[in-house]
Amino acid sequence: MAHKLVGRYIVTDPKVCHGKPTFRGTRIMVAQVLDQVARGMAWETIEEEWSGKVTREAIAEAVRLANHAFIEHIADYTLEPA
Repeated sequence: MAHKLVGRYIVTDPKVCHGKPTFRGTRIMVAQVLDQVARGMAWETIEEEWSGKVTREAIAEAVRLANHAFIEHIADYTLEPA
């Protein structure tokens, strides 16, 4: 199976990082960058940490897609009241 474009900056390829979403042209996993965002790291710092291989636009796309997935699957993560 060939790679699939998930967005303008994000792809999946079974030959790269076991098919986990990565930023196009890199082996940088989207989950790594989303974790940095979740920890409150400034987007400029994330760009610098990845030597410019992950741009602000790519980070924004990852956040938008993660938000969409969260909204679509919220029922899977809702805890029952105690």
